[in-house]
Amino acid sequence: MQHTDHSQAQADGAAVREPPLGRVLSVRGSQAKVEFPAVSAHDLEEARVTVGKFVGIRAGKSLLLGVVTDVALTTEGATDGSRFAAAAHLDIVGEILDHNTPAARFRRGVTTYPAISDTAMAVGSRELGLVFDLDDPDAITVGHLHQDSATGAFLSANDMLNKHFAVLGSTGVGKSSAVAVMIHELLRARPDLRIFMLDAHNEYGHCFGERAQVLSPRNLKLPFWMFNFEEIVDVFFGGRPGLQEEVDILAEVIPLAKAAYAQYRGPNERPLVKRTEIKSGSMVDNPVPYRMADLLAQLDSRMGKLENRASRMLYHRLMTRIETICNDQRYAFMFDNANVGGDTMAEVFSEIFRLPPRGVPMTVMQLAGFPSEVVDATVSVLCRLAFDFALWSDGAAPLLVVCEEAHRYVAADRNSGFGPTRRSISRIAKEGRKYGVFLGVVTQRPAELDPTILSQCSTLFALRMTNDRDQAILRSAVSDAAANLLDFLPSLSTGECLAFGEGVALPMRMCFRRLEPHQLPRSEVGAGGEVDVENGLGFEFVTAVLDRWRGVSEATPLAPRLAPDQPAAPVRSSLGLDPDRFKLLKKSPADRL
Repeated sequence: MQHTDHSQAQADGAAVREPPLGRVLSVRGSQAKVEFPAVSAHDLEEARVTVGKFVGIRAGKSLLLGVVTDVALTTEGATDGSRFAAAAHLDIVGEILDHNTPAARFRRGVTTYPAISDTAMAVGSRELGLVFDLDDPDAITVGHLHQDSATGAFLSANDMLNKHFAVLGSTGVGKSSAVAVMIHELLRARPDLRIFMLDAHNEYGHCFGERAQVLSPRNLKLPFWMFNFEEIVDVFFGGRPGLQEEVDILAEVIPLAKAAYAQYRGPNERPLVKRTEIKSGSMVDNPVPYRMADLLAQLDSRMGKLENRASRMLYHRLMTRIETICNDQRYAFMFDNANVGGDTMAEVFSEIFRLPPRGVPMTVMQLAGFPSEVVDATVSVLCRLAFDFALWSDGAAPLLVVCEEAHRYVAADRNSGFGPTRRSISRIAKEGRKYGVFLGVVTQRPAELDPTILSQCSTLFALRMTNDRDQAILRSAVSDAAANLLDFLPSLSTGECLAFGEGVALPMRMCFRRLEPHQLPRSEVGAGGEVDVENGLGFEFVTAVLDRWRGVSEATPLAPRLAPDQPAAPVRSSLGLDPDRFKLLKKSPADRL
């Protein structure tokens, strides 16, 4: 399907031949040197030959298309008798077959090479339309060509998704706006597609209106038992490596807590796991519900049987660590209802990944509000669940995972970051396309991104980058035929990019469409408007900020406030355990008997 009507232009082109601009001086492989009359700033735009512009070379019935990579002035004199001439080098990228007929069509590569003195001509909207229009019913347009604002910048939605894509660029160059434009178009072109975005800076919550649900720690329900063993250990130990003795104890008692929960099932409930699995070590990673009270009860029971005080202290520290995390209101999205039974995995999964979409096919997961210690584990479990569901459903529900600030989760340095998060995202990059899970990588530092992830992205959108290391990484990722375009990277304007790969008809320099003001990504930090410095920043303001910081403004208070003269009630653990149980640590084995 051609997105521009060329029929009339093609008919006119058959009757009128464009005047030549220059002639071929030399040919070397897919490069040609062409001489043009020297031009000035007063000449018409069509006659100006400069870097980045397309130039055509007539070769029989075909018109070869080349991109000007450099221009130099020579004083040898042009063939038209003028004193000066310009010598331009072209990279030939393809040819328009049967150029002067209504059946003209573009083909990449070169079959007929130019000869010395072949004429060169200007390339207009008709030729650019033949080159960059996509014969694809799922094609989307996200802007226009840099060389011609009348020619749309078309992308193949299927090719861009099926082989993953990456958006690269420094801070402040329009990267987030470019991502928003592409997602708007993908939602329109692919009604069957669901989109899950990891929003690192809470920028996209308002961009998509009613088409997207926004999840944050305030409204997310992600039960702790959906985390695998490595992920829950990372949560309990605050993102630091866990003490090996305590980790080994957890590996023993978590399967026992899951087995204990399996006994609570009613007669009409389906079995959660096979009876043989309950006794096996595989239960430690199986997403089977269990109650935190059962886990602590197992630890409490084991601690009570120990005679060595050092061993009891080991259990004491582990139980205190778990209780502290569970009672922290910042972790309420995980541990709220930690002692309430019920397999809610289907409900949670359907809500997060929009199954069915019900008119809202997108989820924006705002990560800025999560405790920093748990962000990596949360990203890990979400990406792992997305892939595993696609695997076991045989790819029945296509899903695009957009990962903002991807270098934070899959860094080039394999010793940094959280291993399970890296594996979850890498698995989507390497195997996801087989099961309908696609990856969109967004980063401002390509040099800090795992090169394996970037190599899996077959469509690249490169916005302005000035860092030499970032440019070198990008050069290694694109083909030699498009390498000359990368010389423009440091000078691209805001919202302008170089597009390479499977999703575009040809490597191109393009400008993204401008969004409406209400669709522009912007951080929600400071979005509440200006505050009167003298009157608005008082004690109540500070208190409100601290409540939000502690996470108590959106949660149920832990205990009611008491009058100064009212005696405090005995404190009991919210997990249902005896608050005096740790007195065992002070008793000798004989006293406990």
